[in-house]
Amino acid sequence: MTRALVRISLVVTLVAPAVALAQSAAPAASKTRADVTVLASDRLAGRQAGSEGAKLAADHLVAELKKMGAQPLPGQKDFRLPFSFTAGVKDGGTTLAVASTAFRATADVQALSFSDNAEASGEVVFAGYGLVVPDSQNFGYDSYATLDVKDKVVVVFRYFPEDADQKTRQILSRYADLRYKAMQARQRGAKALLVVTGPRSPNAGQTIPMSFDTALAGSGIVAASVSDAAAKALFAGVRDKTLEEIQKSFDSGNPHTAGFALPGVTATVKTAVVREKQEGFNVVGYLPATARIALPKPWVALGAHYDHLGRGSHGNSLATKEDAGKIHYGADDNASGTAAVLAAGRELAKKRTRSRHVMLGFWSAEEIGLIGSNAFVTTPPVPNDQLAGYFNFDMVGRMQDNKLTVQAVGSSPGWRPLIERANVAAGFDLVLQDDPYQPTDVASFNQASVPSLAFFTGTHIDYHKPSDTADKINYEDLDRVVDFAVALASRVGDQPDTLAFAKVEQAQQSGGGRAGVRIFTGTIPDYATDVKGLLLGGVIGGGPAEQAGLQKGDVIVQIGEQTIANIYDYTYALEALKVNVAVKLVYMRGTERRETTLTPSARK
Repeated sequence: MTRALVRISLVVTLVAPAVALAQSAAPAASKTRADVTVLASDRLAGRQAGSEGAKLAADHLVAELKKMGAQPLPGQKDFRLPFSFTAGVKDGGTTLAVASTAFRATADVQALSFSDNAEASGEVVFAGYGLVVPDSQNFGYDSYATLDVKDKVVVVFRYFPEDADQKTRQILSRYADLRYKAMQARQRGAKALLVVTGPRSPNAGQTIPMSFDTALAGSGIVAASVSDAAAKALFAGVRDKTLEEIQKSFDSGNPHTAGFALPGVTATVKTAVVREKQEGFNVVGYLPATARIALPKPWVALGAHYDHLGRGSHGNSLATKEDAGKIHYGADDNASGTAAVLAAGRELAKKRTRSRHVMLGFWSAEEIGLIGSNAFVTTPPVPNDQLAGYFNFDMVGRMQDNKLTVQAVGSSPGWRPLIERANVAAGFDLVLQDDPYQPTDVASFNQASVPSLAFFTGTHIDYHKPSDTADKINYEDLDRVVDFAVALASRVGDQPDTLAFAKVEQAQQSGGGRAGVRIFTGTIPDYATDVKGLLLGGVIGGGPAEQAGLQKGDVIVQIGEQTIANIYDYTYALEALKVNVAVKLVYMRGTERRETTLTPSARK
């Protein structure tokens, strides 16, 4: 806890001694407060990757790197290292034709964000809510059980049955995601999926706004939402019931209520999804080694992501309705980590002798899938095998009860003795975790076989909310984290021996087959590449994927009978798997199509 300053007023006649006493008692200025204040300011507006606020943050980082005497990496002219990413989606002119009536974007028809860009025509079949619950859930519900939708245009209601009992709603809501509905239609041979927001549902009759979608690949099917006017044209041939009456017949949740072909109706839908590419910047500099003795693996690196959520428009905000759309300042996540790297860099710059180069990296687009750090290690300006160690800082500004969590300790057998020695002076109540497979940039470096550590002071109620502000940072303890990291980085930077990298095996629980046990496959998805299928950014040591022969760079295209077009398909396919029951898996290794057997285990 930050100690309160006690102010003492003394009336003295000897002014000079009193001034000297006051100066000696004054606390040292914070090493991190100024940077956190700048990064978590209104002007930077939440530092969303690709935004003007993120550019201003990068300018601040470059200026601070120059002040401490850092240089661009060898072979680079600038501290800013660009990469491209998908920042959003918009409708580029989707159209729908039903009989002689044409509908256009976006009032009456709008592509769903995951749609393929294509044109599809066919007879129209109505499939209720388009819900399919996997057999593994022991709950029979399949909207397609009595329907033939091959080469057809499928129409479904949005959401899930409105009047079902609470237990049924809880089960069905898990499978009401539009991507999941699209996958089920695609699996049954449908050419297109049209989604209607029924008259008994929230947002009745409205098209669905296009949401941010981190998957660059489409879903393998044409998919769009339609308005009430378009829905009436599709259901015009149904004479005996209104659309509201049709929806009501499905709203009880009765699994035996069947869909039907829409008599005499054909539709043509042409989707136009524009995936907006933006340029982001990692900011990276280095402090050159000053020692004349050349050491193996001549680099040590410290890094943190400097992006945050902007105004929370990409779906990862946890803001209340009252705070929706407000600036998400990200003081702890991750102005604190960014400030820690800058402060550590300043301390290391003061060292007269540096045996290894010190790299200072600031990653962008972490919040949408570790994209910046992944881009860095995929096309590294400095070879990954030249890094003696990497230190990651993410949310290190809200320490409580003197507790500091150090993650990825298992990435080298040499970490624990180094940490113990450095903590003699630091005095933290350490929580050491071997697992390097964390939802932060340390995972990128672990996949590049770099011995790594990640520092973390814990989550809190302001996580991913506008209330994560600079005034709530515990600067005294944040500065202590900096001192601790500098001590560790100095040891790694100066010792002649290098840390050996160790691939950590994921701890698993035995047993399985129980309902509700989450499936563990040991795959690490790559979110940042445009491929059809699931591209593996790596596999967890000792996990089912590694045992099945999968490796980084493979693209999974089928699990069992389920084809995989993207990471969402993969996630849904896991619902149908059972613990310790082998399943066929098809994947691409380069241009070669391969098949293997994967046996999922239970996640601990």
